[in-house]
Amino acid sequence: MTRLKGKVALITGGSSGIGEATVRLFVEEGASVMVADIQDDRGKRLADELSARAAYVHTDVSQEAHVKAAVDETCRRFGRLDCIFNNAGYGGVGGKIEDVSADGFDATIGVLLRGVFLGMKHAAPVMKKQGAGSIISTASVAGLRTGLGPHIYSAAKAAVIHLTHSVAMELGEHGVRVNCICPGAIATPIFGKSMGLSLEKADEIIPMMKGVLENFQPIKRPGVPDDIARAALWLASDESTFVNGHALVVDGGVIGGRPWSESQLRREKLRSALGLS
Repeated sequence: MTRLKGKVALITGGSSGIGEATVRLFVEEGASVMVADIQDDRGKRLADELSARAAYVHTDVSQEAHVKAAVDETCRRFGRLDCIFNNAGYGGVGGKIEDVSADGFDATIGVLLRGVFLGMKHAAPVMKKQGAGSIISTASVAGLRTGLGPHIYSAAKAAVIHLTHSVAMELGEHGVRVNCICPGAIATPIFGKSMGLSLEKADEIIPMMKGVLENFQPIKRPGVPDDIARAALWLASDESTFVNGHALVVDGGVIGGRPWSESQLRREKLRSALGLS
């Protein structure tokens, strides 16, 4: 499969979860990929496994120097940058609004919003010079609907969606497309890590999470990292060259409203309560 033959991609948060699935798929489809993450052991192992068309660079996306260095190293090693996938993330600070610390707010925004901004900022001049490129960011359905994530996480993801819309209007004039993906409930280590588990333990509970998440949306199976990776593949490929400023929802229908069967059950209960059944 060669839908990305000859293309070069930089994927942040590329060592696990959605990022790892996307790295593997992009390489399979012919791309050369720079894996950017703070999980050095996992990132190096992944790059080594995938041969000469993959490399690893340590990148804390909240640090501008790190993001610039990752873009520079991608161009140095592979000669160009056709796609950046601003995917790095975590659950961030949680709890009731009065319990959210200012430091927790800053750290969450630093990764989930600042990291996306920095990726866009440093990829833009490279892609503008090329006259082409695809900037993709991981947003969330929590940025579109309330009640699907912690307060600050949700606000950051909403900002990513709007930043995508805004920057797309600028860079589209230079042949550079800017889009984001809004995943629903995807079985990744982020859930376990948000509950205080180590990455290894978070990996171990993924099969259990799949059992829980299979009934979370109208499509009765859990969302998996490959679902998002395939959406990113389409946005990175030449198949989507007329798509710009779009927030692509990949959620099995979770934000569509109440499942039809649930609505019918509620209707029957109401009829019964009113003595109409």
